[in-house]
Amino acid sequence: MQKPLVTIIVPNYNEAANLKRGVLTDLANFAKSQTYPVEILISDDGSTDDSLAMIADFSAKHENFTLLKNPHHGKPYALRAAIKKASGQYVLFTDMDQSTPISELNKLTPYISKDYKIVIGSRGVRRTDSALYRQLASVIFLLARRMILLPEIKDTQCGFKLLEISLARKIFANMRIFGRDNHAKGWKVTAYDVELLHLAKKYGHKIKEVRVAWKDEDTSVGKNRNFLKESYEMLFEIMRVRINDLLGKYNP
Repeated sequence: MQKPLVTIIVPNYNEAANLKRGVLTDLANFAKSQTYPVEILISDDGSTDDSLAMIADFSAKHENFTLLKNPHHGKPYALRAAIKKASGQYVLFTDMDQSTPISELNKLTPYISKDYKIVIGSRGVRRTDSALYRQLASVIFLLARRMILLPEIKDTQCGFKLLEISLARKIFANMRIFGRDNHAKGWKVTAYDVELLHLAKKYGHKIKEVRVAWKDEDTSVGKNRNFLKESYEMLFEIMRVRINDLLGKYNP
């Protein structure tokens, strides 16, 4: 395969239900339709369902797909493992549920340049495809987060992000989240997105935020979401990033 321009990184943790919807075929068709070579890395986070076997079977039949098997430490660890293996000049993070369709990458790529080494998808402030209580929780979280970090960014949590590979490696090498207990049980939310964007900004890079299509397509099981508890944990994590910064832990 030609050296890829873009490496698409998709973390996987017990996503069998989403895989049965044909998301890997969607990724393969998108990659095939592009004028530039695309590599797709599926970075597994110690799945215990049928998803690992499903991905292995699909990857064996598609040369631009690679499956990375990792112990269960959480999504940031799965992303970091894939970044180390990526061959592309740029990396795109996207979620297996494809709530933001992979075709939305074409909205991000025009902005990648000397001016922007990081371009992020944004679902906006109001997400009409979400339940009312989720929309309310998102607005409250947004207001609180903007008071602590990254006031200029509307949506830090959209899983659709495009970065120049050297910047991605630099950021993930310096994220403090990897210095803490890496034991994970089940599906766990973290504020790695906020830490990632904070470091990009701290290193002097402008962040371009682009509105992308989003509709909740997640059919995976086992992600029992308690949004009040999740929001509290996220704000605690964001405060931790702010404190780390004040203590100079992100300084060279």
